[in-house]
Amino acid sequence: MTLLRIFAHLLISLGSIGNACADESKFSGGFLNLEKASDQYSSQRVLEFWGYHNTFGEQTQSDTLKLRYYQPLQFDQWRGTMRLDTSYVSTYGPTLTEQSSGTYNAGNTMLTVWGNHPSILKNWEGTLGARVVFPFGNNGQWAAGPQIGTVYVPNKGSDSRLSDFSPLLRYMYGFDTKSNSFASNPNQPPLVRNLNIFPTLGLNISPSTQLRLWDENGIVWNTGGGGGWFIPLDAMVTHRLNKSFLFAVGASKQVVQSYSVYDWSFYGKLSFNF
Repeated sequence: MTLLRIFAHLLISLGSIGNACADESKFSGGFLNLEKASDQYSSQRVLEFWGYHNTFGEQTQSDTLKLRYYQPLQFDQWRGTMRLDTSYVSTYGPTLTEQSSGTYNAGNTMLTVWGNHPSILKNWEGTLGARVVFPFGNNGQWAAGPQIGTVYVPNKGSDSRLSDFSPLLRYMYGFDTKSNSFASNPNQPPLVRNLNIFPTLGLNISPSTQLRLWDENGIVWNTGGGGGWFIPLDAMVTHRLNKSFLFAVGASKQVVQSYSVYDWSFYGKLSFNF
């Protein structure tokens, strides 16, 4: 019931934000000069190749290769997007055994679907969705959770440098570890109880280049045992070479870490839309 109460509160809060945004004098007509995006869905498919290098305290590091795919969805008047992430991960450091250090293993696979119907939250025009995590690696756990988000863009004719403000909230609930015997797998993490907060901002540097903040890595509030916050400074620069190809590089550094996730994260991607 705790999860249901949290998500209900998120729905009420963002629904209130959406209703307020429908009144131009309260939000869009103010100094932010924003309006709701009339269409948040692309009709194109997107295939992305990601690489990450993360550091974790005492000289432990990891390299991740990730494949990400976006598929447009439409059922009657409902429109949405499906995103599939799958990865291979190599973790290494002096605290790991030689057998496991530096070898690539299957990581988590995630399936995320979001969208909206014209008759749902008419004055808000945001999206509702959910994510499921499939643990294919040596460690990991089954997890699932709802998400809610929306997109605001500058008013037409505005000369704002802001590309978009795209807040998203997702609550992840772990319910079963893949290797749930701590005697045989002492590195198994505790079950996830996390609220993920993405206050994503896009800033136009040039017509083809953007600076995106908290797009790939967001804020984490651990609502499970021990609690705690993880607040990073996350920035990614994207550059579109043509209508079908974009590349990006980014970095993220924790600034508040009462709940540990990583110390540094460096990443990049190649993105193809078709």
